Amino acid sequence: MESLLQEWDGETVVIQRDHPTGAWIFIAIHSTKLGPATGGTRMKHYPDQRAALEDALKLAAGMTFKFAVPGFDRGGGKAVISIPEELEPASRSELLMRYGKLVQQLGGAFYTGPDVGTSTADMDIIAETGSPYIFCRTPEKGGAGSSGPLTALGVFTGIQVVCEHVYGNSSLKDRKVLVQGVGSVGKTLIEYLRNAEADVMFSDVAEEIIQQYRDQPGIQYIPAEDVYQTECDVFAPCAFGGVINKETIPQLKCRIVAGGANNQFESPQDAERLRARDILYAPDYVINVGGAMGITGIEAQGWSWEEAEEKVIHTVRYALKRIIEMSEAESITTDEAARRMANEHLSHSTANTDLSMDVKEDF
Repeated sequence: MESLLQEWDGETVVIQRDHPTGAWIFIAIHSTKLGPATGGTRMKHYPDQRAALEDALKLAAGMTFKFAVPGFDRGGGKAVISIPEELEPASRSELLMRYGKLVQQLGGAFYTGPDVGTSTADMDIIAETGSPYIFCRTPEKGGAGSSGPLTALGVFTGIQVVCEHVYGNSSLKDRKVLVQGVGSVGKTLIEYLRNAEADVMFSDVAEEIIQQYRDQPGIQYIPAEDVYQTECDVFAPCAFGGVINKETIPQLKCRIVAGGANNQFESPQDAERLRARDILYAPDYVINVGGAMGITGIEAQGWSWEEAEEKVIHTVRYALKRIIEMSEAESITTDEAARRMANEHLSHSTANTDLSMDVKEDF
């Protein structure tokens, strides 16, 4: 793990062992140049702690770019709780309470909300000890609820923008869109697509989700093993990252990749691989900003839900159009164009270069 930290360009990593459960907590603060580090809490089992730390570092860096592209006043951070394969419900709640205490002890250096493996109900539990640094609590507990709908809105807007560029029309009527992963973002994205009269396909590995969606009219189920070979206009990854890589890119039969999953590339070279195949990529951290920005605006800046929706649509549309224009004008990938835009905003802020690692063995 030491080599990962030495190569990382972020600011601070807090590593803590939860002895009662055997879980490990990694809080990665990549940048506070634009504001306090903000990002979700991912909770899942990992093959080893190096993999968990690597995930936290990559996700935190992604959050920096997510906020920096629109110049939103938040920094990039992420938390990963690496849990044992078996964790009792009671132990889980107690773990979340102890995690909340750790977040609270950071004194506002890190704000968090749900991510893979956590929910708004979990945020209620974490907030009992982590308040006021917890976003997305349930409305019953004074929060704005799930960030999924606002994230999906941004992704849907991004799909409209890239379709307008590629096909000359933002209408999605009869466009074939394949959604990979029907979680909180994917399911809402499917609703937007169906309302827009798109030809929707979906893929998931959870049997209950497959059963729920496969027999609905106007939607087609694609087995996981057939996803990359399926012809479509838009491929929308909305599950885990790393699905766009040197193995899958040659198989793709689409003109556009635009989805809500974080860190869709397995390596930086994958952006150029897509460009070489004339597949237009909408950078994930540009179009999936809706939940992070919208919920933060609602809970920290007093936006209404309607105001958040308007800002998400405007932000994604403006940023993505500018990125595509820059990409074509300078013959660079859309990923490189997006990073340049983010770095423009970061370079005009006060740098914080205090890179450190704080390892704590006990709560």
